[in-house]
Amino acid sequence: MNAGIDVMGVYVHDQDEALAFYVERLGFKVHTDVRNGPFRWLTVQHPEQPELQLGLFKPGPPMQDPATAEALQALVAKGAMPPLVMRVRDCHASCAAFRAAGVEITQAPVERFGSVDAGFRDPSGNGWKLIQIRA
Repeated sequence: MNAGIDVMGVYVHDQDEALAFYVERLGFKVHTDVRNGPFRWLTVQHPEQPELQLGLFKPGPPMQDPATAEALQALVAKGAMPPLVMRVRDCHASCAAFRAAGVEITQAPVERFGSVDAGFRDPSGNGWKLIQIRA
């Protein structure tokens, strides 16, 4: 039977740049970084959620042909991919800490729907929402 989701991926245009961003600016930890020819399997984990890996994948073979990879890169750069969501205890404090680490906040914290949320993008253009955990 199905045991759950282990890895969820995002497309990035430069895996080294993405790795530096997620580890140095957001505080994630490297889980796996292995290569098979030109293919690189690179995953990170949020320190408070070690059961889930976030794959930082560059579109291309063996998963996509070159034309599809190029189209995916263009969509990511436009911010057209679905947003990722990170739960935080205090949205205002998390935004301040991320700003101090060099993350560009694209949406300041806003109170709505009984919570507080904010937004930022990674260097490849992937959109993130910070959602404050409700009391």
